[in-house]
Amino acid sequence: MKGAELRGLGIEELEQKIADTRDDLFSARVKQATGQLENTAMLKNLRRDVARMESVLGEKREAAK
Repeated sequence: MKGAELRGLGIEELEQKIADTRDDLFSARVKQATGQLENTAMLKNLRRDVARMESVLGEKREAAK
């Protein structure tokens, strides 16, 4: 997801998206450990998505002060 799309979301929506993406990342890590993950680049993309969402969430929380 792009940063511009994330900035259009509310704080609660971002928190929910972060939780969902972290669940996906956990599932992908388990699949990789068991040899079932075919697209290993997904791990990198999910980690970056979580970081991007956390950054936008921090910006929103700072702006809300």
